[in-house]
Amino acid sequence: MELKSLGAGRALTLLDEFKNFALKGNVIDLAVGVIIGAAFGKIVDSLVKHLIMPFVGLLLPGESGYLGWKVVVGAKEVPYGLFIGEVVNFVILAFVLYLFIVKFLSLVMKAKETAPPAPTKEETLLAEIRDLLKAQRA
Repeated sequence: MELKSLGAGRALTLLDEFKNFALKGNVIDLAVGVIIGAAFGKIVDSLVKHLIMPFVGLLLPGESGYLGWKVVVGAKEVPYGLFIGEVVNFVILAFVLYLFIVKFLSLVMKAKETAPPAPTKEETLLAEIRDLLKAQRA
C-alpha cells in the first residue's frame, strides 16, 4: 500500500500549512501581547488587592478591611467587599488600556501622518526636470 492512498500526503500538507500559520510574525506578536497582557493584569490585580483596597479599608469601617465586608443571610455570607475589589481592579485596567490604545496610539498615528514621506528618486528627478524647464522659459 502506498502512503498517498492512506491520505498521508494530505496530512503532511496540513502539517506544513499549520507550521506556516504558527510561525508567521503576526501570530508570534499576538502570543507575546497576550502574555504581556496577562502579566500586566496580575500587576494591576496586586496593586488593587495590596495597596488601593487596604487604604480604602482603613478609611471605611470593617474589621479586616474590604475583605470583611459581608452580608449575612441566614447561615450564608455574601462577600460584597471582594466584588468591589474586582470592580476597582477592572476599572483601573480598563482605564490604563484606554490610555494606551486610544491616547498613546492616536498620538503615534498622528506623528506618522504629519511627517511626509521622503521623495523617491523618480520624484526628485521629475522635480529637477520641472525646475530646468521653468529656467529655460525664463
